[in-house]
Amino acid sequence: MSMRLQNFALGQWVHGTGTGTDLFHAVTGDKVAEAGSGGLDFAAMLEYARAVGGPKLRRLTFHQRALMLKEMARYLGDRKDALYALSTATGATKADSWVDIDGGIGTFYVYASKGRRELPNETFFVDGAVEGISKSGTFVGRHICVPLEGAAVHINAFNFPVWGMMEKLAPSLLAGVPCIVKPATLTSFLTEAAFRLMVESKIFPEGAIQLICGSAGDLLSHLDCQDSVAFTGSASTGRMLKESRSVVEHSVRFNMEADSLNCSILGPDAVPGTEEFDLFVKEVVREMTSKAGQKCTAIRRTIVPDAVMGDVLAALRKRLGDVKIGDPTAEGVKMGPLAGRAQVSEVRKALTAIRAGAEVIMGGGDAEGLINADAAVGAFFPITLLACNDPLTATAPHDIEAFGPVNTVMPYATVGDAIALARLGKGSLCASLFTADDTVARDVVLGTAAYHGRLYVLNRHSAKEATGHGSPLPHLVHGGPGRAGGGEEMGGMRGVMHYMQRTAVQGSPQTLTRITNEWIAGADQPTDRVHPFRKYFEELEIGDTLTTHRRTVTEADIVNFAGISGDFFYAHMDELAAKESFFGRRVAHGYFVLSAAAGLFVDPAPGPVLANYGMDNLRLIKPVYAGDTIQVSLTCKQKTVKETPADGVPQGVVAWDVRVSNQEGELVATYTILTLVRRT
Repeated sequence: MSMRLQNFALGQWVHGTGTGTDLFHAVTGDKVAEAGSGGLDFAAMLEYARAVGGPKLRRLTFHQRALMLKEMARYLGDRKDALYALSTATGATKADSWVDIDGGIGTFYVYASKGRRELPNETFFVDGAVEGISKSGTFVGRHICVPLEGAAVHINAFNFPVWGMMEKLAPSLLAGVPCIVKPATLTSFLTEAAFRLMVESKIFPEGAIQLICGSAGDLLSHLDCQDSVAFTGSASTGRMLKESRSVVEHSVRFNMEADSLNCSILGPDAVPGTEEFDLFVKEVVREMTSKAGQKCTAIRRTIVPDAVMGDVLAALRKRLGDVKIGDPTAEGVKMGPLAGRAQVSEVRKALTAIRAGAEVIMGGGDAEGLINADAAVGAFFPITLLACNDPLTATAPHDIEAFGPVNTVMPYATVGDAIALARLGKGSLCASLFTADDTVARDVVLGTAAYHGRLYVLNRHSAKEATGHGSPLPHLVHGGPGRAGGGEEMGGMRGVMHYMQRTAVQGSPQTLTRITNEWIAGADQPTDRVHPFRKYFEELEIGDTLTTHRRTVTEADIVNFAGISGDFFYAHMDELAAKESFFGRRVAHGYFVLSAAAGLFVDPAPGPVLANYGMDNLRLIKPVYAGDTIQVSLTCKQKTVKETPADGVPQGVVAWDVRVSNQEGELVATYTILTLVRRT
């Protein structure tokens, strides 16, 4: 029995009015759902996101938003079995569903973790160092990043109904921007099921997410300068949307990830019998059959040394011939159907065009030998392998993509030719290279990087833990130049910054300190009679400073530190060699200076400071000689609240600016130390 999908708009589940679009089971051809968005007020949805969802998200810090993603990932993980059961209707095998469903959940987990580790517990992000733009330092500049105050419109492709949604939601919500999700109608029944779980969890604040199952109507015509669009799909559709009047007029941020003619290259050293040859064949087969080849990162062009062209074709035919095709729920089936029968016609049309420059080696006809399935009703397409013997002249294999289990093998004579062939894709999401020769790896990477968003270099040393040619990871950029759309999705914090405005702020050090909550040299440094290590986290103020007493460094200090540390470097211990160096004479160890500095500023008694958490940005600026006198200025630079750990001690991280000077007032060392400080 089919169902009428609902849209989630203005905080409510609503049916679209009018005639909807029928959605069919990819295996059986039975109607499973009907989707429609008639009657939705798209302008109101955008305004609801801006006025309700945006302010609620922006009131949360990055850490709070990250914890929200973590909680949602856990919630979905506990309920994913229902999504797996429904995923088979899209033609996905269990392995395909794992990439889609668990991959999406995993993306939430990754962004939750990175958000807490790489972003401050603030509502904004300070980007980069202070820029000194005046002679005496009274006028400085910094960059800050704040969330855009519009809505993020996400237009997704049909091949990954869950992951495609969640890979865009994760960075957007972490940035603090509400989202309107528009899945591809064809598989929107699975997206709606996952979205329904998110809504029922009540984890995200009101207005943070909305869903359109059906046409997006005039949604884009209501965009303004604070909104953004992230699109995944065909290059032609992406270009059309990118040229929308409102997108152009308001300079709306538009990120496009388009299907591309990705390639895989077999290195000249990877001859039959090597581990790299076997890994290559296995990966090409996996990429041709995973999701029935309906992946934006799937291998479309296989580039091999001309001496092993026959070996490669034979090995691929053998492995591909063992792949069982049919109902994804049937025992032993490794490849299911395309997502819909319309895709069968599209792939067949593209295959006909590619054959103008290549010959069919395997497949190309009707799907046969299906397990528990009927090609007359299901959306099945046969695994098809082609060979192009003159790839530097033939254009079709480099210009036309069949979005299914179709791949063209082509030979090369030199590594330079392989690089040229890879570049003929005119911009791809991913290329892979299988070689144990690191010189070849360097040449190919540097020769093709400008044309690819990701390069996957594999050999026997990394194979055990490698994630696969076709597996975009949330830590790294997913996108590519040219035909691939010119965009970047995910990419860790790069993806988050896409939804934020970077603004240069200029002013006095004191003013910028108060704006950013991070002390800047030249800002006020108040002192009092209480040592800062005696203060709890809440009692410390940004700028609180301790100026220590002084210590004179002696020759005995240098000798004793050498004995304790085992560091007998000539500049510390050999008077003649040191005299001939640029030091001119023996110098104290840099690490002794740091140790002596700690001895000056540390308060030894038990107190709110729990532990040393680390050190950043160390610079040893001037040498310290025996007889020099050092002094330390310790300033509270930044405070970050931490989650209460398992031992139950509420705490935060305090970053201290440390400046060590000599008797002339000259800086000899600067660095930042981090301490864990108890909260009250």
